Amino acid sequence: MPTAAKLAAAFLMALVAAATAEAFKAGMPAETVFGHFTAVCAAIGAFWGWRIAGARAGRGWQAALAYGLQTAVAVLFWALVLFSLREMMLRALERRYRGPVDAVLGMFELGAEYLVVFAQNVTAPAILAAGGVAVALIASAVARRWS
Repeated sequence: MPTAAKLAAAFLMALVAAATAEAFKAGMPAETVFGHFTAVCAAIGAFWGWRIAGARAGRGWQAALAYGLQTAVAVLFWALVLFSLREMMLRALERRYRGPVDAVLGMFELGAEYLVVFAQNVTAPAILAAGGVAVALIASAVARRWS
């Protein structure tokens, strides 16, 4: 059921995910082609903002700290899964893998590589973590105000 807290959390987490994506892109080489990277990250952020931060809003500020970080981790995890899956599929179409097991293992390797690059960028993880907590706190305040 839609609530004001879910809507606020989805919108704000989409903004946080887009800001994180832009910070991540700033740390990458100039020749990297990102395509719809920011928009996909924003969509992931909106979905998990609605499902986690918005759904659990109104349980107090201590709980908001926990589910804010949980929302940020969920956004990071699913972004890693989707982008490593996409890259694995592109590589599989180029016949870089010997079979499906190699392709799945390649996807996990790509995800690990992306996570290392993300962690080396100081700004992007800070934006995601702080933004996730802020979104949860705001969603909690919205739930108290309009529930």
